[in-house]
Amino acid sequence: MRGVRINVPPVKRYEAGFAATLLARIERLRGRCAEIGWQLDFLTPGWLTAELMPTLAKLNVDFTVAHFGMFFARDGVKQPGFRHLLELLRRGERRCWVKLTGVYRMSVAKGFADAAPMAHALIEAAPDRLIWGSDYPHLSFAEKIGSIELWNLLGKWAPDGATRRQILADNPQRLFGFRAP
Repeated sequence: MRGVRINVPPVKRYEAGFAATLLARIERLRGRCAEIGWQLDFLTPGWLTAELMPTLAKLNVDFTVAHFGMFFARDGVKQPGFRHLLELLRRGERRCWVKLTGVYRMSVAKGFADAAPMAHALIEAAPDRLIWGSDYPHLSFAEKIGSIELWNLLGKWAPDGATRRQILADNPQRLFGFRAP
């Protein structure tokens, strides 16, 4: 184990004031993670990811944001929450990492084509702060997607071999503290 997940179902509808109810839990887990060198992982719907941006920007531990932040691909790279995520990746303490996972949770386009601009924007912003994962076993999405298709998407998003190596091997090694081979 290398971290703790703060998990709010990605399908949770907007609820005014909900972000504030998480702040004490985030702070408590942040403190514990800081003590033992773990990271926090956030799996939250996009609206909540956006509302938590000020809190995320102040964290003094490494943290990951799963599934592209769960911002809907149909809303594109210019949606405010995703723009703030890009800014967070580029600046500050550089504690933020984004998981290129769960594309099928935020895109419904054929071949997930509408997610490609978001993947490209993340890779351009901070290729050294991204990690990839299949999100296997895909649970309720198993009939729609397979791990091979997801793997091939990374090759389209990051055609440069050095960038793919960074996302697949170098970045997780740094984030999770794996020993070099």
